[in-house]
Amino acid sequence: MPLPSSYKLWVFVKLACLTAPVESGQVTVGLPLAAVLVVLAAVAATASVLGQLRLGRAVIGASSRAVVQLAGVSLLITAALRSWWVTGGFIVVMVAVAASTAARRITPLRSGWTATAPIAAGVAPVGAAIIAAGTMPMTEVAVLPIAGILVGGAMTATSLAGRRALDELHNRRGEYEAALALGFLPRDAALEVCRPTAGQALVPALDQTRTVGLVTLPGAFVGVLLGGGSATQAGATQILVLVALLAVEAIAVTITIELVARGMLSRSTTPLG
Repeated sequence: MPLPSSYKLWVFVKLACLTAPVESGQVTVGLPLAAVLVVLAAVAATASVLGQLRLGRAVIGASSRAVVQLAGVSLLITAALRSWWVTGGFIVVMVAVAASTAARRITPLRSGWTATAPIAAGVAPVGAAIIAAGTMPMTEVAVLPIAGILVGGAMTATSLAGRRALDELHNRRGEYEAALALGFLPRDAALEVCRPTAGQALVPALDQTRTVGLVTLPGAFVGVLLGGGSATQAGATQILVLVALLAVEAIAVTITIELVARGMLSRSTTPLG
């Protein structure tokens, strides 16, 4: 049974207050943070209600869930950063959760677990290349956050590409069948229809990379600064993350479109149905 929104909000506040204030240069954890989080979640929910988006409960639920999950992760992360075995296991869990989330966004069918392929195929080689090149230290505290960023980017790109590809194949079914009538193979006909729109899943990453420093200061940059690093170190870390994300997401989008075109990611029990 789903928990009432009021109870979720109460849990949200209590978890935000669990730890004591920390050193300056970092976000202070305590009652002021809890109050700000509650206000921001309420603003988001109110805007959703006023805009008739029907997402008010989802906003409160997502905010509460984020606090619960981060509270749990905060307890586990210390152990994860002390052992490569635990760190590796944590990354595997990240990929599994990302694949499950992307699968639910794309298709309700069991074949949705195929979403693991684009995520893993994007993250594994790019992450290995970053470590092999020596651009970041081979330590748990460096590898785990970078892996999390790359997995998150791959998940988003996979979700967007898969949904848009399947939407195009559904809405433009006539064009797909026309291509078949012209002699196209099913895979090629599907790619002709869905590839241009599905490729737009890369637009958010492209825009973020183009405007970094001018419009946004993304998380890696801010994180290094809050951790006591120099602006130069923060900039180097952020550009590494952004370009790596482009590579990861481009691989994920390409593989996702291929899986859709081959009928391995579908919303029907019959390919491209």
